[in-house]
Amino acid sequence: MTSKDVGIDRSTGVGARMYLPPAKGAGKKDLAGALPVLVFFHGGAFVIESAFTAKYHDYLNKVTAKARVVAVSVDYRLAPEHPVPTAYDDSWQALNWVAKNGRSGPEPWLRDRGNMSRLFLAGDSAGANIAHNMAMRAGKDGGQLEGGVAITGILLLDPYFWGKNPVGAETTDPARRRQYEATWSFICDGKYGIDDPLVDPLSMPAPEWRKLACSRVAVTVSDLDDFKERGKAYAAALRDSGWGGEVEEYETAGEVHVYFLDKPSSPKSAKELTFVAGYLSHE
Repeated sequence: MTSKDVGIDRSTGVGARMYLPPAKGAGKKDLAGALPVLVFFHGGAFVIESAFTAKYHDYLNKVTAKARVVAVSVDYRLAPEHPVPTAYDDSWQALNWVAKNGRSGPEPWLRDRGNMSRLFLAGDSAGANIAHNMAMRAGKDGGQLEGGVAITGILLLDPYFWGKNPVGAETTDPARRRQYEATWSFICDGKYGIDDPLVDPLSMPAPEWRKLACSRVAVTVSDLDDFKERGKAYAAALRDSGWGGEVEEYETAGEVHVYFLDKPSSPKSAKELTFVAGYLSHE
């Protein structure tokens, strides 16, 4: 595996770590701009972690090698110093940086190796929330990014979505729900309520769902995760909205939120990695 760090905006410090899979000899496929491009947004409740922490570096190495993609792991600014929507704005800037470089450079890994007609967004937890919101923002901007690039699909790993009222078998414990609501208020400095579509896509009417600017969505959930029910409800609502794309779901029994980052060598983590790689590499 090969990786390198790049700067996107010197004034804000927004950057990324890029990954390139091992070459497959001198075959034309890797040399002719045929690799899918993955833009990844890390989790950490918008307040911790970065694109450069060890567990994300290790995870992106594995995804890049197994799926054979050019990956760009975005390092956006964090709350509370930079409350939401800063993370969204930084991620949007990074996403358009990828689109521009994939079309005309100067970043050679994107320009020469990446296939911008196969652009995927992915993230875990808060990063999955960001990936969803980037696809929604692209849809509201006409469905395309800089240079006319379109998003192929999004992959939401144990997405961080919440809301005022429980869905499915979601916890009804008032203290637990108040805790999640307080956390979101801290993240956004009270600017957005817990029913805002940024954190609760289920609050959107069906016509808004149809603006999701991609043709494929995959949602993974973990059995013991408080966010599981809302992740499953997200997939169901998208199917029922008339959006018209392809929705896939993947559930892991007996595991907690983003277990695959903390137990990367477990058989369940390996199985989920196979699903992730298959989703990204499927043509």
